[in-house]
Amino acid sequence: MNIIVIGTSTGGLGTLKCLLAGLPADFPAAVLVVMHIGAYDSILPELLKESSSLPVRYAQDREAIVPGVIMVAPPDRHLQVEHGTLKLTYGPKENYSRPAIDPLFRSAAMMFRQNAIGVLLTGNLDDGTVGLQAIKAYGRTAIVQASAGSQGAMYAAQCASTRRCRLLPAG
Repeated sequence: MNIIVIGTSTGGLGTLKCLLAGLPADFPAAVLVVMHIGAYDSILPELLKESSSLPVRYAQDREAIVPGVIMVAPPDRHLQVEHGTLKLTYGPKENYSRPAIDPLFRSAAMMFRQNAIGVLLTGNLDDGTVGLQAIKAYGRTAIVQASAGSQGAMYAAQCASTRRCRLLPAG
């Protein structure tokens, strides 16, 4: 099974909705999403359903990973994959975030290896960069959104350092 892991900060909602809108109803891979929503109540799955032809819901602890379904990290929980299931944890914040992007990306790289693709949209600090390195180390593709400012320049430079990375235009 293939898995697509997507990470973004709260400023990336529009880009995330646009990206998910492009996935067909028969998309053959599982899609896992982390957005920096913190501990606050969120209607993120409902917002993403508006633009997606795939089912969207919050991930549940120990739930099976299902192709063709978009599963979102719930507030204040890290989303990871473990032995073909989802794992929700209340671990320490990473890059000042919980949920954070890196725990998902790292665990997807370890569990799915060459069947994991990482997509990093707008980010907070450098959350997602270590996880993308892990995905690239297993020989898969990392996709990074270019953005203005020093953070975007850092992502772009990191992406340019490998042939297994694609840079998306900002916006």
